Amino acid sequence: MKTIKTFPFVPTNIDVQQEVPNKARISAYPFETGYGITLAHPIRRLLMSSSVGYAVIGIKIDGVTHEFDSIRGITEDVSLFIINLRKLHFVIKNEQQTSVVVNYSFSGGKILLGSDLKNNEIDVMNPEVYLATINDDAKIEFSLIINKGIGYVTSEDIRGTILDSFIPIDAYFTPVKKVTYEIENVLVKDDPTFEKVIFDIETDGRVNAVDAFKNAMQIMDSQMAIFKSKLEIQSVAIQDIEPESSENKILFQKIDTLNFSARCSNCLDKKGVKYIGELVLMKESDIKAIKNLGKRSYDEIVEKLRDIGYDIGAKLPNSIKDLLQKN
Repeated sequence: MKTIKTFPFVPTNIDVQQEVPNKARISAYPFETGYGITLAHPIRRLLMSSSVGYAVIGIKIDGVTHEFDSIRGITEDVSLFIINLRKLHFVIKNEQQTSVVVNYSFSGGKILLGSDLKNNEIDVMNPEVYLATINDDAKIEFSLIINKGIGYVTSEDIRGTILDSFIPIDAYFTPVKKVTYEIENVLVKDDPTFEKVIFDIETDGRVNAVDAFKNAMQIMDSQMAIFKSKLEIQSVAIQDIEPESSENKILFQKIDTLNFSARCSNCLDKKGVKYIGELVLMKESDIKAIKNLGKRSYDEIVEKLRDIGYDIGAKLPNSIKDLLQKN
């Protein structure tokens, strides 16, 4: 027997199964009837379109001027060499870096594989990929720009962002290979119409499957935050803040809207910092004392706040402070 409700049931259970890093099954339940597909479909779209990955965006080969050139002593011409390079799944080891330039030099009777490109800065998740054959008396020197990004970016769009000496390469950043979901009915008390959503996620190894799911959740939360933050501002800030102080509305937005890195967001979340205004009010020493924050994350906070016109420890009107403390 159904009862009259004033608010939909909030799911209470989540299960994560992961036998290998690039595959995961994530299920959550119980959802109200119809809520399963309402949430599952956009999450799948975000996983497929907005997961962060790495790709080669530019190459410079010694003695080569364009992508239709040939390389002396190399079986493959430049265009085929680039095609092979695009098959590689790179990872920048330092998560704080969004772009690196790596230099290589190979010579003498060698079959060049993806494993040969590994170094202290980058890793290759599919090292078995064939790249080129170098003749006994030949030598090849080249540099790669490896970038962090989302989605697909054409070489024409990349051309204006790299040095003229580099040949731009179409970049496919998306590390998620497959996402499927199922919706099953589950019994809650005597009601069998509640739903369970089950995701099966597979990546190409550039990112952990569970991390990809977490990233999709962060993106969804940051996109939805605009509605929530604006409504909060209108219901609280606009009513309680003096008109001449309305430029301070941004202080009542969630810190998610600043799009901090995952490490920085996690540290602030564990500290319990929710609003931009709370961050502005904190002293430099208090922020630096946050566990596991680190200098890079601190610098990121300083830069993000300055972008919106505030410094750490800025003096705010008492009315603003009082409202932030209430929230």
